[in-house]
Amino acid sequence: MTVSVLIFLPIIAALAVFLLKNEIAKYVALFFAVAELAVAGWFLANFVPDATIQYSINVPWIVKMGIYFNAGIDGISMVMVLLTTLLVPLIILTTYKHTYKNASAFYALILFMQAGLLVVFTALDGFLFYVGWEAALIPIYFICAMWGGQNRIRVTLKFFIYTFAGSLFMLVGIIYLYMQAPNGTYDLMQFYATKLDPARQNWVFWSFFLAFAIKIPLFPLHTWQPDTYTEAPSAGSMLLAGIMLKMGLYGLMRWLIPNAPIAFLHWQNLVMILAVIGVLYAAIIAFTQKEGKRLVAYSSISHVGLIAAGIFSLTLQGTQGAMIQMLNHGINVVGLFFIWDIISRQMNTMDVNQLGGIAKVAPKFATAFLIIVLGTVALPLTNGFIGEFLLLSGVYQYSFWFGLVAGLSIIFGAVYMLRMYKNVMQGETNALTASFVDVSGSDKLTLIIICILIIGIGVYPQPILHLSEAAVDKLLLTISTKAMNVTL
Repeated sequence: MTVSVLIFLPIIAALAVFLLKNEIAKYVALFFAVAELAVAGWFLANFVPDATIQYSINVPWIVKMGIYFNAGIDGISMVMVLLTTLLVPLIILTTYKHTYKNASAFYALILFMQAGLLVVFTALDGFLFYVGWEAALIPIYFICAMWGGQNRIRVTLKFFIYTFAGSLFMLVGIIYLYMQAPNGTYDLMQFYATKLDPARQNWVFWSFFLAFAIKIPLFPLHTWQPDTYTEAPSAGSMLLAGIMLKMGLYGLMRWLIPNAPIAFLHWQNLVMILAVIGVLYAAIIAFTQKEGKRLVAYSSISHVGLIAAGIFSLTLQGTQGAMIQMLNHGINVVGLFFIWDIISRQMNTMDVNQLGGIAKVAPKFATAFLIIVLGTVALPLTNGFIGEFLLLSGVYQYSFWFGLVAGLSIIFGAVYMLRMYKNVMQGETNALTASFVDVSGSDKLTLIIICILIIGIGVYPQPILHLSEAAVDKLLLTISTKAMNVTL
């Protein structure tokens, strides 16, 4: 079995769901999403955690242009495949108590987006990578534009312009690498083997960096994110924050740094400064937010800024921390957006100041909310702890001062998250929150799964770290070797 099964199953599923009547679309979508998770589970069970590419497929596509359908999975890709196939069924499950106009199109777009994401995380051909990148953007644009809030058109247009412009820069970088490759190919390994002088690496660096920095997003290219996350339907926010932004982080490791290591080392201090500023800036802005979903959006900017800083540190601890934290952040941010989706659905508001005392009438909901918050603030024995510990270790190895500033975000995050929990869940109920109904059915099941993942990974993170360790070692060796050869 090759990775093509993972890529094409969601496409077939999307077509099938689109043709169904609205009422059964969500059930069939969940069935296919769980089937995709089962396929990923089979890949995981048979995966050898070394540095090799496994389950690969490499067949001619547009041969005259050197384009092949070339994809495979190593330890880095495996974590991203798990992230995508795990979160998509959870996200679909979170929608079960919503009624969507033209639901068949809504769920078909989610499944089609999943296929695009999996292409991005497994592509070993530059052209295929770009196709997956764009294929993942189109569905989320329509999800936000058709099912978003009142300002969805203006906000979604801004999001599309930002991300599409970044995509064009990346396309220029891919074509430039193709022109420099001696064999006229888009093959990633050939890109790695191509020796570029520092001046040419600068072109490659900035073309890829702008695309990835917008997608993550990094300060100061983040301005599209809070509005988009707020106006998007909850499932759209979860797809964006839980999975899609990881495309940029993954791209840094797979496509930017190994192809332009000298240019990266030249600009490393600048991009570290941008990442650390984003960590602190977003945490401070989150303090001032009174709307729950917007607070989570700024919290996400802060957390992914730290993940990017870990990658930019170019250390084993920082890169390994980025790998596990991409998975953990996805789980936690989906949980937080789902919490606010439940509150909004019942209370018709996300204003923290209008809430209070919900724990008294909904103890199950309060318990799940607390576990998700504790995972987000990186309490020991929750999933967020090991990732943030490794990330801060990596940043500290690069610079004590950067590590110190980035570490402040942990304190700030704990303060604004716990304050949010206190204002929403503790105290006396009011006329609004007294009618809150505790979770049941699909809501309860989704929160149970999220809480199990938070505690399970927190208690025993080693299997996830072991998956990517050899691939990360090889990646760092490839970067250092290429940088040394170009210098010589």
